[in-house]
Amino acid sequence: MIRQNISGHSPYEATTGFSRAVRIGNHIFVAGTAPIAPDGGTAHPNDPYQQTLTCLRIIRDAVERAGGSIQSVVRTVMYITDRSHADEVARAHGDVFREIRPAATMVVVASLLRDDWTVEIEADAVVSD
Repeated sequence: MIRQNISGHSPYEATTGFSRAVRIGNHIFVAGTAPIAPDGGTAHPNDPYQQTLTCLRIIRDAVERAGGSIQSVVRTVMYITDRSHADEVARAHGDVFREIRPAATMVVVASLLRDDWTVEIEADAVVSD
């Protein structure tokens, strides 16, 4: 099976040795996606709604570059740092996925890599061959 690695703009990809997404066959796996701005900084520090939208835009771009679409997403996992952010993260997720409705999980974690990240999201997609 052919493997397609999709790079993003995370400053951590090269040093950590990961891809934004990997496509194998008709499956696309998107790595944990944080609200990283194109310059490597944090997009919308401490704004859970906007950070979630940023993560989902990065995910959409990776899935599209791998040959899928946002409608191809079948599963998301949202990691949030504060239970009080759940409603804003859920609202942003719903704004993108309301009609698609992937299987989704939201987990509260102690922290993420940067203190000003409130959310990080993983996604899996399935596309037709």
